[in-house]
Amino acid sequence: MLILLGVFTGANWQNMPDGIGAFLALRVTIKNLFLAVLFLLAWAIAFRAFGLSRPSSAAPFWKELVQVTKACVVASMFALLFPLTSQTGAFTGRIVLYFLPVAIVACLSGRFIAGAFAGRLAQVFSSPRDLIIVGSGPRAAAIYARLQESNHTYTHILGFVDTPNGHLVTAAIRQQMLGGLDDLETILMKRPVDEVLIALPAKSCYDQIQTAIQTCERAGVEAKYLSDVFQLSLARPTFVADEHAPVVSLKVVQDDYRLVVKRGIDIIGAIVGVAIFSPLMLVIAAAIKLTSPGPALFTQERYGLNKRRFRMYKFRTMVQDAEKRQTELESRNEAGGPVFKIHDDPRITSIGRILRRTSLDELPQFFNVLRGEMSLVGPRPLPRRDVSNFDDASLMRRFSVRPGLTCLWQVNGRSNIDFRRWIELDLKYIDTWSLGLDFSILAKTIPAVLKGSGAV
Repeated sequence: MLILLGVFTGANWQNMPDGIGAFLALRVTIKNLFLAVLFLLAWAIAFRAFGLSRPSSAAPFWKELVQVTKACVVASMFALLFPLTSQTGAFTGRIVLYFLPVAIVACLSGRFIAGAFAGRLAQVFSSPRDLIIVGSGPRAAAIYARLQESNHTYTHILGFVDTPNGHLVTAAIRQQMLGGLDDLETILMKRPVDEVLIALPAKSCYDQIQTAIQTCERAGVEAKYLSDVFQLSLARPTFVADEHAPVVSLKVVQDDYRLVVKRGIDIIGAIVGVAIFSPLMLVIAAAIKLTSPGPALFTQERYGLNKRRFRMYKFRTMVQDAEKRQTELESRNEAGGPVFKIHDDPRITSIGRILRRTSLDELPQFFNVLRGEMSLVGPRPLPRRDVSNFDDASLMRRFSVRPGLTCLWQVNGRSNIDFRRWIELDLKYIDTWSLGLDFSILAKTIPAVLKGSGAV
């Protein structure tokens, strides 16, 4: 905010009031105060979304530069609120343009300074935590190795507590054994311990884990246990303090504050898209009405987030009774898997071929985005006919996120790739999703659409 004010002052220096008193007498409206708070909130969310909420001295410079630039570009979009609402015209879009590079340099410099002093400040204000590991088997050895490799100066391992039950104990752990499980209470009573990390196998040592936790509770020492009780391939365990019973939630998709940022980008993008393409949409609607009988818009029930059905909007590219005629064309289906595609579909109208080749038939889906049924980026929504032919439960995972206008499939050949590869791209998007990936896909969509490859 200080940088933005500085750039604004520099751009309007000749029109600024003379003297400190006149400057301090400037009127600040509630509207400007609200916009300032909204701008700062957007800036904070953007930096958290790109993993910049903490200083990082270990990250390479180029990576830090890319992440800071992305965050500043996204956050600076909200700075456009000032010129859009400026009544005097003093705050122009040119100021935002000047502000962006200065903000990138300032934020990057600030992060390097914070990273340089963060470690020293932490050492000054924080004391090392004394830790005891309960266990001496492979799990205990693995967590001990990770702590040693990370060279964590804030954690001091006092030793291990366990009653070996025939398993192999490494020499390093054997040298640091403090006693058996029956000795844990005595150890906690006589030694200063900040936390106890329980690394016993859950299946065979359930009673011992329960006893260790109760011992820590009696001694008033924090106890932790590893969350990898079960073998998970996709789900991410998250502790949820539910009002009825605390549980560990196993989420198969990323679920954090970045989704709020994504939804905000969807709303802004959809509003901008409707505003820009409204004249073109009116022309397309008129062309459809003049060239073929029937409505200009075509709505079809599609599967959305968590398999909830919604009505998706498109410009009509086929004859009016196209859905009724699909049954007689099933034998000509050229797509592998449960989807239906024909390159030379006889139901497509003359103007419909142009709309499909240029993807202009999908412009009305901006309204689906505004309604929250779709996103700008996400797996393409499938009709009921295709989903009813799914024969593998893993295919349903594509419905764990909100469908979108464009996705990896859209920028990798569309109908030129088979159904299996299509699903692979959708699942890859779900598993590796980030705001940066969304921006990358959006940037690649425009040339892909202009090229028109794979459009049916």
